[in-house]
Amino acid sequence: MSSTLESKEHQALRAAVAALGQKYGREYLARTAREGGHPDELWADAARLGYLGVSIPEEYGGGGGGIAELSLVLEELGAAGCPLLMMVVSPAICGTVIARFGTEAQKRTWLPGLADGTRTMAFGITEPDAGSNSHRITTTARRDGDEWVLTGRKVFISGVDIADATLIVGRTEDAKTGSLKPCLFIVPRDAPGFGRSVIDMELQAAEKQFELTLDEVRLPADALVGDEDAGLLQLFAGLNPERIMTAAFAIGMGRYALAKAVDYARTRQVWKQPIGAHQAVAHPLAAAHIDLELARLMMRKAADLYDAGDDMGAGEAANMAKYAAAEACVKAVDQSVHTLGGNGLTREYGLASLITASRVARIAPVSREMILNFVSHQSLGLPKSY
Repeated sequence: MSSTLESKEHQALRAAVAALGQKYGREYLARTAREGGHPDELWADAARLGYLGVSIPEEYGGGGGGIAELSLVLEELGAAGCPLLMMVVSPAICGTVIARFGTEAQKRTWLPGLADGTRTMAFGITEPDAGSNSHRITTTARRDGDEWVLTGRKVFISGVDIADATLIVGRTEDAKTGSLKPCLFIVPRDAPGFGRSVIDMELQAAEKQFELTLDEVRLPADALVGDEDAGLLQLFAGLNPERIMTAAFAIGMGRYALAKAVDYARTRQVWKQPIGAHQAVAHPLAAAHIDLELARLMMRKAADLYDAGDDMGAGEAANMAKYAAAEACVKAVDQSVHTLGGNGLTREYGLASLITASRVARIAPVSREMILNFVSHQSLGLPKSY
């Protein structure tokens, strides 16, 4: 990006994070996943250098920046082949929600640890029967004296095995209307009745996916984050950064794959010149680059709107950025694998596993079809179909 769009500070941050990413690279992350481990060394280095906590307020040990800086960190790690998926969850969703809406005690308990990497939080919203319809969430929270009692199930929750707690989206009964409203609760990993089981995924990733059960999980009153009557606002304050960070994840992955393909196309010679001289090879790679750059611009817009406090504007832009980045990533990975031919399917070149990984951004945290629903309703004013 040119300096007219990105500050010198952001350019310096990009360069520094890229250097860290190059130190580890794709093989480190692939090996960690194959061995069933976690990228603890990279996580610790990113934390020590201040990258994990870049968006957390300074008074709680963070860098005092915003989602613009945090998404930049994730994009550059992804471009180096070693993105940290838990960055989407722990600092971006949970850290943001607690920083904006948590009590002073919650902030002091969680934010310094999220910033320096010594504590991690997972985020639990998706349910087996609700899918993308957050209005069908059935995990309920009822008051019992000074405690909350949570009951329900969650599915496809990342990193619960390494998280100190999970920020769970439940629903409480509105005393005035009797209807259920969303609320957020901090559930410690060792809370009685809080169970987890790993989901067997084809996706090769260090971060495992879990199904959670909450069987009469008792929590103190201060487990509730923020205002019980502002749960929806607080929820979307976390979901917008999630979409922006998913865009960063996808753009970084797309850039990584494209760089591998471009390098190969420059050097692979079958006839008299490198295959990259042929327009049938060069043009699709150029188009993939254009799509990634366009998605990156929308991600930057979404992050800037969010950091400026424009939640409504950020909601539209974040959804668009996530959609554009996912599409650009899938196309970039597909074209990169195709450019390498048979080599694109070998472990040596490390691109084939990205075919599965690149689809994640199309599916999670919300499907591209639901984003098109959002844009058609909210941006274009078309009637709902559901």
